[in-house]
Amino acid sequence: MPESKSRPPQNQPWESGWTPDTSRVPGTRRLWLAGALALATVAACLTAIAMTDKHSDDRSPSPQGQAAGTDPTGPGLISFATPSTSGAATPGRKSDAPAARTTTKAPSPHGSSSAPPPADPPKSPTTRPSSPDEKPPAAIWRSVRSVNYPDRYWHISGGLVRLDPVGGSESREDSTFKLVKGLADSSCQSFATADGKYLRHRDFVLRADRNDGSSLFKQDATFCPRTSPVSGAIRLESVNFPGRFLRHKDFTLRLESYQHSSLYQADSSFRLVAGLA
Repeated sequence: MPESKSRPPQNQPWESGWTPDTSRVPGTRRLWLAGALALATVAACLTAIAMTDKHSDDRSPSPQGQAAGTDPTGPGLISFATPSTSGAATPGRKSDAPAARTTTKAPSPHGSSSAPPPADPPKSPTTRPSSPDEKPPAAIWRSVRSVNYPDRYWHISGGLVRLDPVGGSESREDSTFKLVKGLADSSCQSFATADGKYLRHRDFVLRADRNDGSSLFKQDATFCPRTSPVSGAIRLESVNFPGRFLRHKDFTLRLESYQHSSLYQADSSFRLVAGLA
């Protein structure tokens, strides 16, 4: 049996006289295998790309509204695009709503717009002008006649109001008064004269004075009509002195407190009749 000799250590060839075989590079077979595998991989990729391009060229035209060159159901490379922040549609994806079309019309040669003209502003209601034949409502002119002296009327004499019989035209004018709303209370009455004065009580005596605009004057010149026990007659109560009524005494009109006597009832009752003037 031949005797096997142990292989001298390769790290010390100078001691045993053995030298390594340098005709073949270690690992050459592995390098060849790796290179062949890389070439096969590259060839497979190129083939796949060529087939994909051919398939895209053979496809029918994309439907209206879909971006060209994209097929959401067909094969292809997946793209992870960053969502757009400006609201624009991402390529290859259908927009939820069609984009608004912006059309620009050429300006009219006369400078007018094709838009319809604005509607006329609503017209304010017009008031019918008064006819020259129409007259303002006539003022209410009245004369005041005594109940127990039916031939006597209120009459301005010397600035005071007295109970006098009817005289001439001047006396009739001084015995006619215009009824107006109460200066201090619109539910009551005031008596105005033809020359713009008002009947008011001062020191409880009725007289004709100019309106000075004071609150006291307005109250002194306002009287409220009350019922009278005499049919068709009224009594006039003072606004600022409730319980006091106008009555004639010695044929002078005065403001006195209410009394239950029949004389007071007759002296404080008057009838408003048509103006004498």
